[in-house]
Amino acid sequence: MLLWGFLARQFRRWQTYNRTVTELSKLDDRSLADINVSRSEIRSLARHASGAV
Repeated sequence: MLLWGFLARQFRRWQTYNRTVTELSKLDDRSLADINVSRSEIRSLARHASGAV
């Protein structure tokens, strides 16, 4: 049972990472600047967001 819980948690983290990267990548540079994010920081922010799940 522990294995399934671990796998489910990892899958949710992966989904969160993917969703975050996709949504932030859709924004133009001006919108990213408005939220104080550079394009090079997107993956790092997504990793941070997925760790909070």
